[in-house]
Amino acid sequence: MSAELRRPGRTYAIRELCREFGCTPRALRFYEHKGLLAPARDGLNRVYSDKDRARLQLILRGKRVGLALAEMREILDLHDLGDGGAAQAARSIEAFRERIRILERQKVEIDEAIRDLTLGVRRLQRQLAASS
Repeated sequence: MSAELRRPGRTYAIRELCREFGCTPRALRFYEHKGLLAPARDGLNRVYSDKDRARLQLILRGKRVGLALAEMREILDLHDLGDGGAAQAARSIEAFRERIRILERQKVEIDEAIRDLTLGVRRLQRQLAASS
């Protein structure tokens, strides 16, 4: 991305963020409604700050890995504590580790389902071959 789009203090229209992150205006309004984003207003237009842009980036990353909105809000809100991000990093680590545990359990379950289905296919193929 160009330096122009990343300069501090820059503001963004909803269309710009949607285009950059591949999301819809409806999604941004939803995140605003849920308290995850707080754009300024210029009449009826939403004006997003660099902070809003960074929050959106983290929201979309959290969504991609399956974090709940409440977890994302909690992590995002810790940014403003003034501790250099220590509380936010600690909470993020905790949430990420829990998500890793959940995904690892799901992976085991998926691997078992694939194994069971593969065995079922083989069994049915043998039955078909025997009846031909």
